[in-house]
Order: sequence, then C-alpha cells, then structure tokens
Amino acid sequence: MSYSVNSGAGVAHGARKIVIAGTGSGVGKTTMTIGLMAALKRLGREVQGFKCGPDYIDPTYHTAVTGRISRNLDSYMLSHDTVKDIYNRASGDADISVIEGVMGFYDGKNPKTNEGSTAEISMLLEAPVLLVVNCQSMARSAAAIVRGFQMLEPAVNIVGVIANKVGSDGHYKLVREAIEQECGIPVVGYMKREDRIEMPERHLGLVPSIERGELRPFFDKLAELVAATVDVEKIWELAASPEAESEPEPEPKKPAAAPSVFLPREDAPRPRVRIAVAKDAAFNFYYQENFELLHAYGADCVFFSPLAGESLPAGVHGLYLGGGFPEEFADVLSAREAVRQSIREAIERGLPTLAECGGFMYLTEAIETTDGTRYPMAGLIPGAVKMQKKLAALGYREITGTEANFLLGSSGKAKGHEFHYSTFQPHPDAVIRHAYETKGLRGIKQEGYLNEAGTLVAGYTHIHFASEPLLAERWVEACVQYRTKGE
Repeated sequence: MSYSVNSGAGVAHGARKIVIAGTGSGVGKTTMTIGLMAALKRLGREVQGFKCGPDYIDPTYHTAVTGRISRNLDSYMLSHDTVKDIYNRASGDADISVIEGVMGFYDGKNPKTNEGSTAEISMLLEAPVLLVVNCQSMARSAAAIVRGFQMLEPAVNIVGVIANKVGSDGHYKLVREAIEQECGIPVVGYMKREDRIEMPERHLGLVPSIERGELRPFFDKLAELVAATVDVEKIWELAASPEAESEPEPEPKKPAAAPSVFLPREDAPRPRVRIAVAKDAAFNFYYQENFELLHAYGADCVFFSPLAGESLPAGVHGLYLGGGFPEEFADVLSAREAVRQSIREAIERGLPTLAECGGFMYLTEAIETTDGTRYPMAGLIPGAVKMQKKLAALGYREITGTEANFLLGSSGKAKGHEFHYSTFQPHPDAVIRHAYETKGLRGIKQEGYLNEAGTLVAGYTHIHFASEPLLAERWVEACVQYRTKGE
C-alpha cells in the first residue's frame, strides 16, 4: 500500500475536508482523528482540525497535533451560516480539514431530526464522511450497520469506512469484502484490537503535558499505526469536495448588518479596551470565536495564569474566567492568596466580569472535593461548590438574561452548554440574585449569580458569543464605561 499524497490538482485550496464519524460514542473517532491528522502532518500537509458539538477536550488534542487552533462546529448553538463562516475562516489556508464527529453520526439535539448532529454538519459543509465502525465479533453484520447509516439520510455523503477493533488481517478482509459488496464504498483501512491505544488523561494534566511536549510520542505512535493499516492517500482523494459557501439573506433585517458575525456593523464603535483572560491548566475551556468577537468589537485579550501565581494584570477593563478543572488544582489556587485578592478587589470595584463554570466555582467561598477537603476560594459568591463523582448536569442551554445583567440585559438571549460534576450550595442566609434563566431538556431554571451592580455574571453555563454577537459588543461597552469612570 502506497502512502504518498497526490498533488490535488483541480481542487480549490481549503476545499478538501473529511468528517470522521462514528456509529456511536466510544468506537474510536478521537483516536482515528488524531492519528490521521498526525499522519497527514508527516506528509507535509497543513491540517485544520474541527470538532462537532460543544466539546473542549478533543479540540485541545487537535491543536496540539496540527499546530493550528481547532474550532467547534455546532449547528444547534449557531446558525447554519455562522457554522459555514467559522469553517471557511479557519480552513482557507489549510490543505485539508479533518472534522471529528460527536457521539453517533445521527445523534444530536433532537432524536427525530438531524438537528445538532454530525450528520447535519456534514450536509451543511457538503463534506465527505468516513464512518468508523467497531467490527469486534462481526463480519457481514458490519455491512448491515453501514448500509443502515447510508439509508437513514440519503443526503449524507458517506464515502468510506474504517474498521476498528478487528481481530486479524483475515477478519479485516471478511469485513471489507462484505461492506464493499453491499454498500458500494471502500473500506480504507483498519485498526486492530491488539493495538490497545490508550488515550492520555482527558482532564487533569492534559494541558501541562501538551505544553511540555509529553504527548508527542503518543501522537507519533498513532501516526505510525494509521500509516501502516490505513490508506491515507485514498482518504486524501476522498476528501475532495465543494467549498462551503454561505447563502446571504436576500433582504437583511438590518441595513447595517455585516456579512459575517465576526465583522461588527459599520456603525459599531470599536474603542480598544483590555480584558484579562485566565488561561492555564485550571481555566482553559473557551470558544476561540468568543475571543475573536471581543477583538472585533474592540477588546484586546490579556492572558494570565492564576495557577502560576499571576495576579490580575494591571490596566485591564474586564475579566473573563473560563471553565476548566479548578477542583483538580484547588490546593494550589487556594494557596495563591495574592491572586485571589487582586481578582476579588477588582470585581468589587465594578470590573465587568464573566465567570463560566470553573470560573464561577473559583469565585465562590470554597470548593469541597470528593474526599471532603474544603479549599477557600475568592469568596465573592455567598456559598460553596461541592464536587461529586456523578455528573450533575449535561446539555445544551437556551439562555435568557435577567434585569441589570451587563452582558445579556433583562431579556437578551444566547445559547450555551452546561457540563459539570459539582453543585452550588448557597450560604443559608444569602439572597442569591440569579444571572440568567436557562432552558434545557429538563425545563427552565434560574441559574448563576449576579452581583448587586450587575457587573459580575457568573454561572455554570458556557456561553457561545457567536449565538448572539451583541454580547461581545455589550461587554466592550461595559469595559469602556469602567475605564471612563477610572480616568
């Protein structure tokens, strides 16, 4: 089998793309995606990574392998044109885009439709799909599975299959012959059960280990395994596809509407302000588009590490405390009293602040870990969070603001995602003023914390600004007002 990559003559630059989808969760999508990215990089290709859905961990791997920031493509939180916009902006100068799916290929927001699924993303982008199938303990039955995926939605373009967890070369041959005969598409390769690829730690230590280069041997091993049993040249050929073009509205609702959510209206003021962003192993769950929207509306992001003992940077006009795993570093964060004090005092002075999930936890009185140890935190939110071993919340959220919320206003709307293993336990005597209202599968609830001035918005939900770019504009305006008061 040859593994040289052809020149791709006749294909528009940035137009090659391939979706790595699975029949379900746990079939090996991430392993195959990372391995393929690494194999393509070895061949000298510029690879752009994407992840379907709201996940933060897998894009971290993609970024480490490709050297390019991986992006989330989410057709529930974002409009279809915004999904295409994000794809086009990131992939334009890449040789090929590798798009990792989420859950099973057809799994999304609605069990009766393709909404929010990998299948919907593939159709939006007109992207060819490679289906990863767990072939353990089956042969011809694998063809029935693939055929079912082909037939459920005729508009999808499943162009090939990767057989995972095959027992031997002979087993792979049986699977390949059955699928190719019954489904009319090639099986481009396989991974054996005996390969026993163990994904590195998916939370604690992931970011530091990547920064130290400790995962490079793992990426190299994956590249070698994929190159040995997967036809990378064939995948390159199958990835040729049309460009993902956005369809402009015939009559824009606003005369000054911009063609992209990342381009502010012509009449939008763009004064430069500085927003501090906590970025380290404890706080690293951010949508890249949130930063880009803030920048488009006039904010320069200034990154700092509370974990490393870096206090709030001087001369900032806003603060962004993102999600992550503060509970895994609670002892260190608790010991950084000077850092906590710098953040606490700035927020008390009215610094416009958004704290999401891990950031929200950090601003409470304490984090109690599963072993019962209680670590003091910033103490701005009256109550503590308690970690538990079972999931406390998971799912998409429709967000509506509450009165005096500087980011959302009294009725502003946006979309986001919630995922955490802790619960917030307010102080018995505290009156909690909620930051917003969220709607999910289990109904509507009041969520988060809003301080009396309305300048601290904190809660478990991760908000995607591209679902409502007005959030970025409002935050910059609040930062300008804060700067003006201090002058």
